[in-house]
Amino acid sequence: MDGHNLEDSKQSTADMSVFVQTLLQQMQSRFQTMSESIITKIDEMGERINELEQSINDLKAEMGMEGSPSPLAPPKQKSDGANQEDDSA
Repeated sequence: MDGHNLEDSKQSTADMSVFVQTLLQQMQSRFQTMSESIITKIDEMGERINELEQSINDLKAEMGMEGSPSPLAPPKQKSDGANQEDDSA
């Protein structure tokens, strides 16, 4: 019976080894697929940002505001007197 149990143990170890190798290959394949998908989406986002920047620059050029600050910059106040009062306080 000891010989039979030893063979079963070896077979069980071999089966487990094959199972683990298969599982690792599947995980590697899935990881590779996800990585490629993420890289593709990042590239697409970069292209969209470039297109958006170009559209903004085109609109600024149409409006004659080529030298104006970024749209994200805080708007300047219209009256200089108000700014001077704030600075002196």
